[in-house]
Amino acid sequence: MLSAGVMLKQAREKAGITQEDLAKRLHTRKFTIFSRIENQSKDIRLSTLEKFAEGVGRQIRVEII
Repeated sequence: MLSAGVMLKQAREKAGITQEDLAKRLHTRKFTIFSRIENQSKDIRLSTLEKFAEGVGRQIRVEII
């Protein structure tokens, strides 16, 4: 199972969006995308995940299995 950070990075790369471009879309810094979201993704708020997904043209689906 992939970590949330790896999945987010893959979604961003698949969309052809750089960290810098995504940071601009989300009104944040590239450091935030890289460090806090893609690398240290253990404690990300759902609202942040939703913004990230929207920034790369995707949606978030949460499942409990």
